[in-house]
Amino acid sequence: MNLNTLINSKEQLVDWFKLGNKTKKYWRVGTEHEKFAYNYSEQNNIFTPVNYDSKNGIREFLMEISNFGWEHISEEGKVIGLKKDKQSITLEPGGQIELSGAPLKDIHAVCKETNEHLKLVKEIGEKLNITLLGLGLRPQENNEKVPWMPKSRYKIMKNYMPKKGSNGLDMMLSTCTVQANLDYSDEQDMKLKTLLSVKIQPIITALFANSPLSLGKPNGFLSKRRYIWMNTDPDRCGVLKVAFDDDFGFSKYVDYALSVPMYFVKRDNKYIDCSGSSFKDFMSGKLKELPNIIPTLSDWEDHLSTIFTEVRLKQFIEVRGADAGNWRRTCALPAFWVGVLYEDEVLHKALDICKNWNYEEVKKLSFDVAKDGLNAKIHRNTVNEIALELINLAKEGLKKRNIKDCNGKNEAYFLKVLEDITIKEKTPAEQILENLEHDWKGDITELIKKMSY
Repeated sequence: MNLNTLINSKEQLVDWFKLGNKTKKYWRVGTEHEKFAYNYSEQNNIFTPVNYDSKNGIREFLMEISNFGWEHISEEGKVIGLKKDKQSITLEPGGQIELSGAPLKDIHAVCKETNEHLKLVKEIGEKLNITLLGLGLRPQENNEKVPWMPKSRYKIMKNYMPKKGSNGLDMMLSTCTVQANLDYSDEQDMKLKTLLSVKIQPIITALFANSPLSLGKPNGFLSKRRYIWMNTDPDRCGVLKVAFDDDFGFSKYVDYALSVPMYFVKRDNKYIDCSGSSFKDFMSGKLKELPNIIPTLSDWEDHLSTIFTEVRLKQFIEVRGADAGNWRRTCALPAFWVGVLYEDEVLHKALDICKNWNYEEVKKLSFDVAKDGLNAKIHRNTVNEIALELINLAKEGLKKRNIKDCNGKNEAYFLKVLEDITIKEKTPAEQILENLEHDWKGDITELIKKMSY
């Protein structure tokens, strides 16, 4: 596919999505996970967000990683990311470190990749006095204390976000997530997988809820990250409503994506601020910032990356609704989604569980789980009850795949951490609140020490 191809019609955009069609034997799974980076002052016994240019800062951190075979990604003379094979390490706006993993055949390989990444960044972190923390939300500092990373697209978003929602800057600077990327075989398969993913995303939010603290105190939520994302930008965030339409497909998603206002266009490695402009106008050569210029497929890919719904479509499906967390849950997330989406019989059983859920109910459930976690209800069932049903279906799907590691274990064992959560009926966030009160005596510094990678 030539990304420099000019876009002359909507049909080209529909065909772009069809290029993601893959037969089942070529289906892969990728995982992306973020973590906060802190410097620790032993003298003051305090953790502070890591700056980019300072001693033991983000730039130095990236440079150290590059010694292990990672190639620099630079912008305006600054290293702002790294790549190696089909993996990349990138920076979120507030210095959150993200691994975008390679598309891999099974969860064993995904978890090996995660292990290797966390081992490497932990070793370098110890060398540079950088502590890495997997939580959905910064537990103590406000946005004013968080440094911005030197990426031009973030400057554009920083200016635009406050115009659209109340929590856009919180989202950019102070949240972390873990997501999985899944394949589809054709349009119908994409439709079913997307619809299921959209409907049960609140269940995942509850299972992974891990952001109950703000400014050093309980914030009244179990997944405050989820709440923040719902109040970021109504044009591009939240529940993907179009997935509920009977005629949903590639064409409908293209219509939706075209309705989302633009952020920028990239030319000669520079970002041009087009925030609020229409991609449709761009296709007609009427973009005021670039008059008489027609977009390329590369511009289309960039535009799709600025859609922030909990489930997002590219040439694969991204499921994006979980708070960042510990190693075991980072491996459990892709295991769950592969289990429910990659075996046809299991997929339809899961769809049957939520067949009567409509858009408004799922939207409400998204709000409810942010506060109430596993105790939230839909159609008289608690989220905990539904979660257990879905985990059992995921186990069924992974056992059907029967892909074993060198010890003879199939992928289903990665789900045990989620089973334990449903058995205890206690989210990770509730465990944090309990530990903070009883074990850490309200000390956020102690929390960071105990929960860091």
